[in-house]
Amino acid sequence: MRKRTSHTAARLPGFTLTIGFTIAYLSAVVLLPLSMLFMRAAGLGPAGFWEVVTTPRVVAAYKLSFGAAFAAAGINTIFGAVIAWCLVRYSFPGRRIVDAMVDLPFALPTAVSG
Repeated sequence: MRKRTSHTAARLPGFTLTIGFTIAYLSAVVLLPLSMLFMRAAGLGPAGFWEVVTTPRVVAAYKLSFGAAFAAAGINTIFGAVIAWCLVRYSFPGRRIVDAMVDLPFALPTAVSG
């Protein structure tokens, strides 16, 4: 019987290259726009930056974005609690389909589902 002296993790061929390319690409897609945003904001100075972020049009955009987010979160909380209650407490035809549809957003990325 052979005795193992050390445990080596099995490596997938090309894993290092693939993960390196993925991290580089995502860094470029995320970090380049963010760095330009920070550079332009830094060029304005504190007073100019505050003037831009407090204009009526920007404040209206803040209100719309946060209002829609809070409304969606509230509606999702109410309907999610009702659906969860029904799935746990009752047995009905189509229960497994409803349960699968609830789990679908966790298993399928938003970009794939449309």
